[in-house]
Amino acid sequence: MLAWLAEYLAQYYSGFNVFQYITVRTIMGALTALLVALLVGPMLIRYLSSYQIGQTVRSDGPESHLSKSGTPTMGGLLILVCIAFSTLCWSDLANRFIWTVFLATLAFGAIGWVDDYRKVVNRDPKGLAPRWKYLWQSVAGGAAALFLFLSAESAAETQLIVPFFKNVHLELGWGYVVLAYFVIVGSSNAVNLTDGLDGLAILPTVMVAGALAIFAYAAGHARFADYLGIPYIPGVGELSIFCGAIVGAGLGFLWFNTYPAQVFMGDIGALALGAALGVIAVIVRQELVLFIMGGVFVMETVSVILQVASFRLTGRRIFAMAPLHHHFELKGWPEPRVIVRFWIITFVLVLVGLASLKIR
Repeated sequence: MLAWLAEYLAQYYSGFNVFQYITVRTIMGALTALLVALLVGPMLIRYLSSYQIGQTVRSDGPESHLSKSGTPTMGGLLILVCIAFSTLCWSDLANRFIWTVFLATLAFGAIGWVDDYRKVVNRDPKGLAPRWKYLWQSVAGGAAALFLFLSAESAAETQLIVPFFKNVHLELGWGYVVLAYFVIVGSSNAVNLTDGLDGLAILPTVMVAGALAIFAYAAGHARFADYLGIPYIPGVGELSIFCGAIVGAGLGFLWFNTYPAQVFMGDIGALALGAALGVIAVIVRQELVLFIMGGVFVMETVSVILQVASFRLTGRRIFAMAPLHHHFELKGWPEPRVIVRFWIITFVLVLVGLASLKIR
C-alpha cells in the first residue's frame, strides 16, 4: 500500500522514487514490523495474561521449566500481525510470489492457532490430533507447491540447484511438487520442534530469513544472478521484503521472548514461520541451502526421529530427552547456555549457506 502511494507521489516529488528500490523497502519492512511488535507486544501480553492463556509445561521435562507454567502463549499472533502489516505496506501486491508465501504462512498459522486454542483455552492437552494437523499441513503445503509448479514461467523455477557446484541444475518435472511439499511441511514442523526454550527458535529463524532475503534479491536481479551463477527468476526479489518483515517481527518478538520469556510463540508462530522459510527457499530454488542454514532445526527433528525409532525398536532411548535441546538441559547445561550455543551454530551455518553463492 505504501509502496503504491510512494509510486504515485513520485510524479510530484522525485524523492519518493527511493521507495521503488527493493533494498529500501526491505529495510522499511523490517523496521515497520519491529516497531509494530514493540508497540503491540505489551498489549497482547496483557490480553493473554488476563484471559489466562498460559503455557502448560510437560511434567517429565527439566525441573527448571516448571516455573514457566502459566506464561502467556500464542504470542506467535504478534509475529503474524507484524509480518502481515509490514508486507502489505511495503511489498508489490501484484507479485504472485508474495501472495503465495503470505497465504501459506497464514494457513499454517491458522493450523497452529487451532492447536494452541484447544490446548490452552479448551484445556485439551492433546490439542489438534496429530493426524488432522498433518492432514491440514499437507493440504496447505501441497496447494502452495502445486500452485508454484503450475504457475512457473521458466524452467529455472522448477530446477533443483545443488550448492557449491556450478551449473548443476537438475530437471525435476512433477518431482518438484513432491520436493516442495516436503520442504514446506518439514520446515514447518522442524521449527515447531525447536521452539522449546526461550528465544531458541526465533533468532535462528531471523538469521535464516535474513540470509534468504539476500538469495531472493540476487535471484531477482538479472546481473547478480548471472554473476553468481544462480537462476534468474523475475519478480522473486520482492520476497526480500517479506524476509525483512520476518526479521523485524522476529526481533520484536525476541524482545519479549528472551530468557526469561514473558510470552511464548506457540504453534501459531512456529508452524507459520517454518512454513514461510520453506516456501521462500522453494521459490528462490535454495532448498538444499535451507537444509544447511537451518541445521539446528534439522538436528532437533532428527533427534526426535531417532529417539522414537530407537525406543520402538529396542526399548532404549538414545537421548536423555528429545528434542535435542532438552537432552543438553538434562545433562546439566543451563538454559541460556543451550540457547546461545544453538544461536552460534546457526550463525556459522548461515555463513556457510551464504558462501554457496560464490563458492561454486
